[in-house]
Amino acid sequence: MSKSIYVGNIAFSTSEDEIRNLFSAFGEVVSVKFINDRETGRFRGFGFVEMDENSAAEAVRNLNGKEVGGRSLKVNEAQERESRPMRRDY
Repeated sequence: MSKSIYVGNIAFSTSEDEIRNLFSAFGEVVSVKFINDRETGRFRGFGFVEMDENSAAEAVRNLNGKEVGGRSLKVNEAQERESRPMRRDY
């Protein structure tokens, strides 16, 4: 079973491949997804990495606070997003 890992405070110059390589030191990376702003399409500075449970736990322990691209990564187990009411633009 795979786990989703939240990765925050990613430098804007960092690529998905760099994050994949960083996490692959702890096991097989199933996917890497950077989050972009809906309106501008610009990278928002965070993303998600999917790995098997054991590898994910080790990656979180070892990579939280690691400096990449001049910024300290925030790495933890992803939490389910709370449902929010739909936004209405009038």
